[in-house]
Amino acid sequence: MDTTLRDGEQTSGVSFSASEKLTLAKLLLEELKVDRIEVASARVSDGELSAVQQITEWAAEVGHLDRIEVLTFVDKGVSLEWMKKAGAKVQNLLTKGSMNHLTHQLKKTPEQHFKEIEATLAAAQQEGINSNVYLEDWSNGMKDSKAYVFEFLDFLSTQPVKRILLPDTLGVLTHHETKEFISEIVAAYPDLHFDFHGHNDYDLSVSNVMEAVKAGCHGLHLTVNGMGERAGNAPMASVIAVINDFLPEVSVGVNETSLHKVSKVVSAFTGFGIPANKPIVGDNVFTQTAGIHADGDSKKNLYFNDLMPERFGRKRKYALGKTSGKANIQKNLQELGLTLNDEELQKVTARIIELGDRKEKVTKDDLPFIISDVLDSNAYQQKVFIKSYVLTHSKGLMPSTSLAIEINGELIEAHAQGDGQYDAFMNALKKVYASKKLKLPNLVDYAVRIPPGSSSDALCETIITWDRDGKEFTSRGLDSDQTVSAIKATEKMLNII
Repeated sequence: MDTTLRDGEQTSGVSFSASEKLTLAKLLLEELKVDRIEVASARVSDGELSAVQQITEWAAEVGHLDRIEVLTFVDKGVSLEWMKKAGAKVQNLLTKGSMNHLTHQLKKTPEQHFKEIEATLAAAQQEGINSNVYLEDWSNGMKDSKAYVFEFLDFLSTQPVKRILLPDTLGVLTHHETKEFISEIVAAYPDLHFDFHGHNDYDLSVSNVMEAVKAGCHGLHLTVNGMGERAGNAPMASVIAVINDFLPEVSVGVNETSLHKVSKVVSAFTGFGIPANKPIVGDNVFTQTAGIHADGDSKKNLYFNDLMPERFGRKRKYALGKTSGKANIQKNLQELGLTLNDEELQKVTARIIELGDRKEKVTKDDLPFIISDVLDSNAYQQKVFIKSYVLTHSKGLMPSTSLAIEINGELIEAHAQGDGQYDAFMNALKKVYASKKLKLPNLVDYAVRIPPGSSSDALCETIITWDRDGKEFTSRGLDSDQTVSAIKATEKMLNII
């Protein structure tokens, strides 16, 4: 059962609109193919009622109504009236699974609590509503008041209940305890259906789910991206992968190839980004960064495991940066359909490592620009070096540049203002060349581009077309800063002439 729309919505700062809930309900049931979804808590708000009405109306049309569940309360029928208005047919009744909660929150005896539950279940049955029962704080109940838990289960075994839901409400179980407690309960009540609902406060939810399944529990409660109260719930993607790879005797119907897509939609609706290193769905989890890994992948897939990205509708990537090495670059070149000789590859690798050392983000789409930049540099012998510059841009003042340039071993400095930073730089450069009685070519065209689909932190290529005595030529510069990339293109021009 997926409870993203109910328990996942208890993530601080998250609230789904009615249309978002309906969209996700359709995705979860028809695209991801989970068995059931818990979509709301009864009595929360008018907006929640409207959302559930839209979901149940759609579910009734397509035959999914018995797969839509709502959290309800022991409240003398108020929740059941809300459910009738909402059109829902399955309640997940919240009850107390530990003496601590029963005594201090409800201030009731077990007999009083059971009697009220019995009346609620009977009323639900009369209304044609099926019932599952949550034992809130069940994990602490098993630790501190086991006799009460078993007394409660004895009572529930006599009631019209389809499933008993066992939550680790505060995420306090270890995997050993999970297996021990659920094994004990399943053995004692072989005819009852038990679901395990794990929370992730100690980052143990996936291991606890794994042990719950081994112990014989019949159902699991999961959320997309592990959303939920505090540290969240057991994450859907990780659990499905673990079951499929490590518990072959267990069959689940969830569609692995849709896990990443649904994860992205939930992230977009909630505004909560997916950590880049989150297993299965994170941006980096199928990205090899170290060059030795890419090299090993080329030699009998030495760094592959069973988590193949294609299972989840994804592709393996090879990151470009200071640790990537030639093997990573070769993998990216293959994807782009490009080939370089050994000398060219060595120079491109050195350039990428240099960019990585400066903490620049390098992507596959940057590669053609980097190759162009590096190979373009081979067309001349460098005799002009722009050693240093200061660019200023202040409100109410003209931009200015102070420049230090070395020409054939001689260092010359100049300062100038201009209409923009690059114009000021060119004016300073003209002063230098005028002092040496040298002529600069005319700037004919100036174009800036970033790789398609990149963002504002992308590498930026500036292509400048120059005219010298009626003959046009171009120079290119590459940097994450637009003005700096133009200055690099200009330095190349100075060496070309």
